[in-house]
Amino acid sequence: MRIQQFLEHHHLVRNPFSEEDAQTDLVFKNHCIESTFHPSWDKVYGDPTEPATAVVFGEKGAGKTAMRLQIARHLEQYNAQHPGKRVFVIHYDDFNPFLDRFQERFSGRRRRPDKVLAQWKLWDHMDAILSLGVTGMIDEILDANPRSPHVPCHFDAAQVDSLSRHQARDLLLLAACYDQSTAETFGGRWHRLRKRLKFSIWKSYASLALGIAVSVPSIFMLFYILFMQWDPEKRFGPTLQAFAFGGLMAVIVAAWLPWLWKFWNQFRTSRAILRHVRVGNHEPGPLRRILMRFRASELAGQPLPNKESTDDRYELMTKFQSVLKSLGYSGVVVLVDRLDEPHLINGSAELMKLLLWPMLDNKFLKHADLGMKLMLPIELTRFIDREEKDFYEKARLDKQNMIASFQWTGEALYDVTNARIRACADTADAASLDQWFDGSVSEQRLRDAMRSLRTPRHLFKFMYRLLVAHCNAHLDHQPVWQISSDVFEPTLAVYQREQDAFDRGLGAG
Repeated sequence: MRIQQFLEHHHLVRNPFSEEDAQTDLVFKNHCIESTFHPSWDKVYGDPTEPATAVVFGEKGAGKTAMRLQIARHLEQYNAQHPGKRVFVIHYDDFNPFLDRFQERFSGRRRRPDKVLAQWKLWDHMDAILSLGVTGMIDEILDANPRSPHVPCHFDAAQVDSLSRHQARDLLLLAACYDQSTAETFGGRWHRLRKRLKFSIWKSYASLALGIAVSVPSIFMLFYILFMQWDPEKRFGPTLQAFAFGGLMAVIVAAWLPWLWKFWNQFRTSRAILRHVRVGNHEPGPLRRILMRFRASELAGQPLPNKESTDDRYELMTKFQSVLKSLGYSGVVVLVDRLDEPHLINGSAELMKLLLWPMLDNKFLKHADLGMKLMLPIELTRFIDREEKDFYEKARLDKQNMIASFQWTGEALYDVTNARIRACADTADAASLDQWFDGSVSEQRLRDAMRSLRTPRHLFKFMYRLLVAHCNAHLDHQPVWQISSDVFEPTLAVYQREQDAFDRGLGAG
């Protein structure tokens, strides 16, 4: 008996349980994402008008990624309904590029994952988040192709044109420090952004123009002095020649001093930025040339990420949010997920702790108009339980809408199963899950079994295996449309043994 026969008999056009990962699950993305929620949904999602932090701990397959995608989808709908108070969404879920660049700064034994991650600080997280946000913002402003997949956003041309010169300056500074696009050259993209913002830079050439304006006539005079014919009978001819030559050289050097001083300052600044933005991919030459396009007065007192400190990063985050508000985004939500997947971490709970712990800072998590949604592996909870008083006072997890265990009840999983069946049905009369089973498997037994499976991923894997076992037990010309306990119980027992092995780290899951 084929599985398709069973599904067609129950009015289904596809198998509701063939997918296990929310990122590739079309049943979830096209149907269940709008209506099927975990009981903790309201606490995690919060109110978009006041973005707030939420910290969720859940085991593999519990639905953390699904909830991240749900939050993103519902914020997209909220933005469509509130164009003047939208929420800027940043998906901070791919750590590999940042960790790779960070690791490249070390050598020898210091490149070991534990040694590398021990050096990771809060400002590295802030730099990474600003890199994603600024790159996505500039992609949209310049209508770049391809665009950053981590930052879905839209700006009207009129909103971009409405930015003041100070805001344009702030955005161009942010672009100089954090734009990580590789679609075009760094300098070319920055100048294209400058032209789009109508930010004139001709005054930044004043010191260069002074040097050229003084040097050209002075050089002509030097040639005249060097090659003119002096009267040998005049006693002081060569002395006057040397004096005039030295004076003109002093004038040329003095004319170039302002430009040289600016060059030296921006050279030092660019080197400091590259040294301290440890997740970036810029080179000192292009960055120095861009910084020289600003007047000294425009850079005076401006925060730059050129120190081992979070203070400047907070100011840069505030500037980033200020620009966003002028573009119609009143808040920022950062969705953190897949902390266990980077190849540098490779599923190690100890390494995940090193990467995450700097982020657990109440000042950062409670930053104005910033909501951090942290979807974290359950393995980290044992480290939290061992922490001392200083950690709790710094993190203030009691104020972060923390969900210590992202659990599902049997009843909730039963509802999820029925929702997926309805989503795959070609008619409103599609059978519910209990109609897939004969009288030997009661609804209560189904809920108890689902409770033991704990997570949607384990549930979907079991249901798929159960369908295969049932269909393999019957012939095509003698189909049986209901599953009996003779198939259900042995299949569940085998799967639970495999699930136990996976929990102990001895199976693939």
